[in-house]
Amino acid sequence: MLKQIRYFQSVVRTGSFTAAAEEHFISQSAISQQIKALEAELGTPLLNRNKRSFTLTEAGEFFYRKSLVLVADYDAVLRQMQQMTSGKGSLKIGVLKGYCGNELSGAVAEFSAQFPEVTAEVTHANHDALYAQLRRGELDIVLNDQRRAFSDEYVNIVLDIQEYYAEISAKSPLAQLDSAEISDLKNTPLILLASEDQRETERHFYLDDLGFKSEVFFTEFTDDARMLVIQGKGFMPIEGSAPPSGSATKAIRLLRSGKPLIRRYCAFLRTDNGSEYAQKFVELLKAQF
Repeated sequence: MLKQIRYFQSVVRTGSFTAAAEEHFISQSAISQQIKALEAELGTPLLNRNKRSFTLTEAGEFFYRKSLVLVADYDAVLRQMQQMTSGKGSLKIGVLKGYCGNELSGAVAEFSAQFPEVTAEVTHANHDALYAQLRRGELDIVLNDQRRAFSDEYVNIVLDIQEYYAEISAKSPLAQLDSAEISDLKNTPLILLASEDQRETERHFYLDDLGFKSEVFFTEFTDDARMLVIQGKGFMPIEGSAPPSGSATKAIRLLRSGKPLIRRYCAFLRTDNGSEYAQKFVELLKAQF
């Protein structure tokens, strides 16, 4: 019956017997017969069939909602049993605190579909903590930005290169610019996201490594930083994309000596990590960028 329930869910979700059949690699007539068999087993029609369409009966609507919970619970139990019997455990992934891209969640979803017996455990931490945990073998993979020269002790994989922008108040005279040298912002405070224990590390990176000359303000939350920006109390460095048109802020491209200021996002593994799952996850992650 479980297979029939999955067929029924696909028909309802796609709104089409044909699409559901293609999804399960069977014929349309076969999936139609399976739905009829399910209705016979339940003792009630689930679908009102028209010539080229269908609607759910009241019982069909009730069963569809309940069946989603049923199948989700079954899949969860199955994964737990596979983990108990296989001993394959988990894949430990470290992610930079504040990372909000969709690439990681997409890779985890693909990985879980391919390896349901392996649990992906995600830890968020600052740069130094991630490197330390990777070095001690507490993490299998770290998703971080490049803040130091690549080391031969690790597999270093560049996932993406993003340009830096300065998000500033739309009312600032600087908002008339499309780009600016970081030296042009020396009199505008730099607003950084960092917890208290990470502030000196962030200050060193932005001032000494990247070359900013501005006074630095810290906050732990993006919303708080943006409120300061909107009020014209500083600018916030962002990567990749500008705020939506018509918003209270504007993003201007940051340059250093006439060249775009960039940030490399990387995946790091220890060279002695022989896990096939770690390697596979990195492949899935690269495909997301």
